Amino acid sequence: MITVVGTGTGSGTGTGAGVPLDERVLAAAELVVGGRRHLDAVRLPETAERIVLGPLAPALDTIEEYARKDRPVVVLASGDPGFFGIVRALAERLGPERLDVRPGVSSVAAAFARIGLPWDDAVVTSAHGRDPRTAVNLCRAHPKVAVLTGPGAGPAELGAALRSYDRVLVVASALGSPDERVERVMPDEAAARDWGTAVSVVLCLDEARALGPARTVAGAPARPAGWALEESGFAHRDSMITKFEVRALALARLGPRPGDLVWDVGAGSGSVAVECARLGAAVTAVEKTADGVERIRANAAAHRVDVRVVHGAAPAALAGLDDPDAVFVGGGGRELPGIVTACARRARRTVVVAMAALDRVPAVREALTRAGFDCDGVLLQSSRLAPLPGDVTRLAATNPVFLLWGVRSQALSEGVAQ
Repeated sequence: MITVVGTGTGSGTGTGAGVPLDERVLAAAELVVGGRRHLDAVRLPETAERIVLGPLAPALDTIEEYARKDRPVVVLASGDPGFFGIVRALAERLGPERLDVRPGVSSVAAAFARIGLPWDDAVVTSAHGRDPRTAVNLCRAHPKVAVLTGPGAGPAELGAALRSYDRVLVVASALGSPDERVERVMPDEAAARDWGTAVSVVLCLDEARALGPARTVAGAPARPAGWALEESGFAHRDSMITKFEVRALALARLGPRPGDLVWDVGAGSGSVAVECARLGAAVTAVEKTADGVERIRANAAAHRVDVRVVHGAAPAALAGLDDPDAVFVGGGGRELPGIVTACARRARRTVVVAMAALDRVPAVREALTRAGFDCDGVLLQSSRLAPLPGDVTRLAATNPVFLLWGVRSQALSEGVAQ
């Protein structure tokens, strides 16, 4: 049997103020595996082999060797080892029936407890050993996010990426130890400090919305019940808005999801930006007109989503932005091919372009293919039901729109949804 004991962030006794550790289990162990601080915190059997966790694969090999011979193993881990912890690797390798898991309090639960907030509505993500951009984009899009950190993905990196966002970072270090610290800092301050190696978790909060309504489903908000919303759901000028039929297909090709960053370039009313944000993505809307900027902000507020709005003309306004996963281009005039080229150079997955002018289709298609995208598209023509006097109905045609999209070949080969 492999006994996995969570330690370090609770209020009990035993290993580093974690859950109580049954001394009989530890005394019978022939192999004890854990971080150095975990091993130093307990009295180990003199005859037991001990492994200080570094690279996981060699430790798993040794654990498997002992388990096959029914020799008792104890694994010491931080907090709740079934929550972004070693339980997953052990269960995949050896089967859950071989595990006796005794969880402690997770660092996420402990950090929220320290600041007196519930966390059933928090988005939790791990940046440990991973590209931090997913964590950054979740922090941009959601009002309450817990980030499990690691080298190169800690408070400084998060702070640097969130400077232009209305967020507060709560940095919890050495939770459950005498050196515990819980500090509230602004992103600029976080970016300027050296936080060392004791950080347990970082909470990213929009404090105005941190205490949200009661939930029946934990974690990220559920996907909205509908999308491709009616134009009446947005403030817009003289019907200058991406129509819902076009928006529906554009959203399908953009594939916005939590952890993504989406650009809406030439955003106008921001209808596409708002819809992407409602689906969980972080969104930057680029708009050159001052009244358009205010309209986008008003529409984002009305739908209770975060959309970063950049006032400027593309492609110049794109220079200081982080690279997006997906881009929607809904405006551009004569500059459209150049704007699409600039977006295609930066997009990681896909670019979608809507245009009314037939003359611009070949140049946009060439811009996408030259950037290495597989390009496709359609002409969308629709007619909507419209009332006539006498309680009868006619069909009212909308203006035809060309929708082109390019998807990187690599994204297709990896099975990324279009």
